[in-house]
Amino acid sequence: MKRRTILISLAALFASVAACLAADVNMGTWKLNEAKSKLAPGGVKNHTVIYEAAGDQVKITVDGTDAEGKAIHHEWTGKYDGKDYPVVGDLTSDMRSYTKIDDHTLTFAGKKEGKTTVTGRVAISSDGKSRTVTTTSTDSKGKKVRNTAVYDKQ
Repeated sequence: MKRRTILISLAALFASVAACLAADVNMGTWKLNEAKSKLAPGGVKNHTVIYEAAGDQVKITVDGTDAEGKAIHHEWTGKYDGKDYPVVGDLTSDMRSYTKIDDHTLTFAGKKEGKTTVTGRVAISSDGKSRTVTTTSTDSKGKKVRNTAVYDKQ
């Protein structure tokens, strides 16, 4: 009897986690729409961004090109709880945090060695077919750089 209760409890837990993540409109593959984006010249372009469930967390995988056109790839796994989680493969940040504002909006901050290097906002359209990512960062000369990247859901 005890074993059955534990199994039912675990099944309910996994079902609720899956339901919460399935309701996350960020989930899926997003492709950069350069025609609709306003990107600073010579900057990084994140061509593909994938959000997927990783247990009770979210894994975000980014593929794109750097300022010289070389391929970049980085990954982040964590929760939308405002806490820092490690970033793997990103030269501009080693930690990142996301905070859920509402069902269609996230804010984030990237840090390198404890110093904030980028802040931004992710807004999903009401129909869930596009997302707009606005970022503010500082370039190597200390100048503020603002980008607006628009992505289409695949």
